[in-house]
Formats: sequence, structure tokens, C-alpha cells
Amino acid sequence: TYNTMNYLEPLNAINTFIFDVDGVLTNNELLITESGELLRTMNARDGFVMKLALESDYRICIITGGKSEGVVSRLRGLGITDIYKGINDKVEAFREYCDLYDINPANVLYMGDDIPDYDVMRLVAMPTCPCDAAPEIKRIAQYVSPFGGGKGCVRDVIERVMRLQGKWIVTEEE
Repeated sequence: TYNTMNYLEPLNAINTFIFDVDGVLTNNELLITESGELLRTMNARDGFVMKLALESDYRICIITGGKSEGVVSRLRGLGITDIYKGINDKVEAFREYCDLYDINPANVLYMGDDIPDYDVMRLVAMPTCPCDAAPEIKRIAQYVSPFGGGKGCVRDVIERVMRLQGKWIVTEEE
């Protein structure tokens, strides 16, 4: 649970989103084929809103321990170019990314779901997670999405930021 006022203020400063893959962009389940290939599912609405965010001048970075070329291909197809895969030390990748683009951690929303995300989540202004994240991650998240990994949690956080900043595409009364 979270206090609405606690998480709204930092959202105003967000211009960069960083996401883990497994358990955030996917539902954390792997389908293993007989040949040993690992298959994942990703949410189309998450993909749509990531593309929309890029078109609205937000930065998106992916930092994952996984090495799936299929995942990389999907993300590149959405326009995401900053993809750190096969990463053991996410803090090192995060610092490299921030240094590369002169990004202030006060402007970063990070969404992770498990222990490998813990240390980097402690460095950003807005640590977030899906509702089915590990308990340790939920404890340090400033916002827990009501949506699970691969079930729209990425859409949720990006849409919240864009709406709050007046950049969401639908502006009529709802």
C-alpha cells in the first residue's frame, strides 16, 4: 500500500524510465521448448505506451540479467535503443547509463520485481514494482502497481507520469 501524495510529487520530475524484463515486462514465467528455447510473453499495451513515451521525449532504458535476442528484438522494434542485457551488476549498468546521458537519478523511475533490482532501486527518485514483486522489493518501492509483471504494470506507471505531466494523448473529460 502507498500514500497517494507520497508518490505524486516525484512523478513531476520523471523524464527517464528504467525497466527490468523478467517479472516486469513479462509475467516471470518461462515456457521451455523441447530444444531448450525460452519463450516469454509481453503485454502489447506496455509496448504501446513505451513507444508513446519515447515519442514524447522520455528516455527508456532496459537493464536485465536475461540475454534473450527475441526480447531485444521486440524492444528495439518499439524504438528502445538503451538495452543492457546479461547484466549481473545492475547498479554499474545504471551508473553507466546515467553518465552516458548526464541523467540525474532524481529524474528516474525504475521498475523492478526481485532481489537483483534492490540496490539500483535504492538510487532512484521513484522506485516502483508490479503487485506480484518479491516482498523485499515491495517494501522499498514508493509505488506498487496494482498490475502484475507482464500484465500492464509498465503501462500503469508510464501513463501515470504522462497524465500528471499533461502529456497523455487523451485530454477530453473522462
